[in-house]
Amino acid sequence: MILRIDRLQTALPPPSAPDPAGAQLVQELLGGKFGEMSTWLNYTFQSFNFRSRQGARPFYDLLCSIATEEFGHVELVAATINTMLTEPGTGRRAAGLESFVGVGNPHHWLAGGRAALPQNSQGRPWNGDFVFSSGDLIEDLTHNFFLETGARNNKLKIYEAVDHPAARALTGYLLVRGGLHQVAYARALERLTGCDMMKLFPTPRIPTEKIPESKLHIDRGEHLRLYRFSQDAFGEVGAVFNGPHPETGEELVVADEPHPEGAPAHDLPAQPEVFAPSYDPEEIVQIAAMLRQRAGLPKEPQGEVASAPKPTRTTSGSKTKTRARATKAAPKRRAAANGRKR
Repeated sequence: MILRIDRLQTALPPPSAPDPAGAQLVQELLGGKFGEMSTWLNYTFQSFNFRSRQGARPFYDLLCSIATEEFGHVELVAATINTMLTEPGTGRRAAGLESFVGVGNPHHWLAGGRAALPQNSQGRPWNGDFVFSSGDLIEDLTHNFFLETGARNNKLKIYEAVDHPAARALTGYLLVRGGLHQVAYARALERLTGCDMMKLFPTPRIPTEKIPESKLHIDRGEHLRLYRFSQDAFGEVGAVFNGPHPETGEELVVADEPHPEGAPAHDLPAQPEVFAPSYDPEEIVQIAAMLRQRAGLPKEPQGEVASAPKPTRTTSGSKTKTRARATKAAPKRRAAANGRKR
């Protein structure tokens, strides 16, 4: 069972200028062989198929914890792609789609509302053949270490290729968390076999601490902290995930809190030119307001979104930083999280 919180695992900047070509590249981090759908479903099926859960409980708990975090990463990449495809503004109909023709992935607006799809950067659908679940614990963990290695390599390439602020925020965060998962699987293999996997680090040789969008997460200790994404379960993960970090020497920890605090998502404006959510989005808003009134709910929508009607943008080199503030439309109501809308 997965419980869900309506928050992203990390903050993303609000929409600025659309970047359909960049969004096409970021799709590789969603539906590619080494993308987040692959990591999520590899670890999820391995956890579903796990034999001797009680006997090997610490290793099962490790798989479950990382699998659930990857579900949140799928949402985070999708939110990034959606941000990169969004015309900022109030939802008024834009001039048209002419500027999108011949740029990026046409499926983003032909098959969706200028939004993410379960595809790779070539527009090919994600493939279930990417899931590896042999049943042999050592084989599966070895595969997972390789998968995280390839994923981090792809993230660095996207970071270097795409300078959109949302893409930079995404890849900076995922490079840190993917590195933690690499360490986790290497540590599990070390506990099982006695092989000193720590000698492999860093692999690939990414100086993560020199990447500004990664360093802010390292400074908060996110390269050391494993979350369980459960209020009560998977507590034995600490029997596997412990010891010094192979690159910094700092102690690895299982977080006391079940999940990171995260940040509210941006309420992306309507894009009427692709009928998202419809040709006349105001009609849907009016219907929702009427239904809310009939149900005896507060006049203002419940929930929390990040709001930045007038983003403050500063440019330094090729990096653009955008700051936003969180807005509560009503008292915060979280669903609670295991795989959450994080």
